[in-house]
Amino acid sequence: MRKIIHVDMDCFYAAVEIKKNPNLKGKALGIGGPPNSRSVLCTASYEARKFGVKSAMPSSQAVRLCRSLILIPPDFDAYKKESKAVREIFERFTDQIEPLSLDEAYLDVTNCKHFGGSATLIAQEIRRLIQTELNLTASAGIAPNKFLAKIASDWKKPNGQFVIRPEEIEIFVSTLPIEKIYGVGKVTATKMHAYGLSTCADLQKHSTVQLTQWFGSRGEDLYQLARGIDTREVETRWERKSLTVEETYGKDIQTLEQCLTRIPELYADWYGRIEKGDYQNRIKNIVIKLKFFDFKSTTHEEAINHFPQAEDFKRLLTKAWMRRAKPVRLIGLGVHLASAQPKSLLKSQEINSAQLQFAI
Repeated sequence: MRKIIHVDMDCFYAAVEIKKNPNLKGKALGIGGPPNSRSVLCTASYEARKFGVKSAMPSSQAVRLCRSLILIPPDFDAYKKESKAVREIFERFTDQIEPLSLDEAYLDVTNCKHFGGSATLIAQEIRRLIQTELNLTASAGIAPNKFLAKIASDWKKPNGQFVIRPEEIEIFVSTLPIEKIYGVGKVTATKMHAYGLSTCADLQKHSTVQLTQWFGSRGEDLYQLARGIDTREVETRWERKSLTVEETYGKDIQTLEQCLTRIPELYADWYGRIEKGDYQNRIKNIVIKLKFFDFKSTTHEEAINHFPQAEDFKRLLTKAWMRRAKPVRLIGLGVHLASAQPKSLLKSQEINSAQLQFAI
């Protein structure tokens, strides 16, 4: 019997900057470095998003899209302080909290006695407290599992909430676009569309065997998620050990020079995730992964004592590519992270494969 809430702060970094300086309210804001640098945006206000500005976008591109954009350097000390205050509100209701970054978290309120155990009312009260006590807003999704709760939190953004009840899951997921499934990026989505897969209902027509033939090890996950099944628990002691982004290309990349041109886009995506998760000070190694046309893979890893730049990953990619000098179908770049807490406090992840009974 699980009741999961996913709380997602609305444009958190921008909202904190507006809280510090109310004169910024209603203006197009981008949190990031100057346009003449290699900086990318951590986030953008809703006013900026109307112009196509979004997180992980280079600052130079953002100011071209929105001439009135106000760029503000990130103030992570302020964001951490506000994030801690939000966490303290969560803890009034449950100790089963899994932070995903400074601005979002999963809460398991299955055993919470507040409001008669209603997860919907608990989420509503958490959002009210965040607004009245912190002068910030949050959106929430309520569902029987993490997958659906995260999707639900986007449904009524900003400053809203949406609930998916057990009896509604089958109908809800049947019309859900495949792009809403976590881990399905542009390349995978394009491949799915080529197979005639646009919604979860389309995925449901195929067996695990067929999906595995098409999508490899993700086949089993896709089979389960397309039916709204997610058995992952809220991990209260989970700690990220690495952060990697990768892309599988529809057409093999033939030369080293062509591979190197793909690094800036991957780096921008990776950079945005690093800043959102506040992992900048934990980076110890950088890694490049290549998968060649024949599905053989190689990785190259090096220790680093400064914040990685795109040029660092290009240097590693060159070394990895020279091992075979063959066409490439996948490029991944990322980092290994040092522990942020004593090993005795870390809890290994466990997977409960039993199908659960749901109640909201």
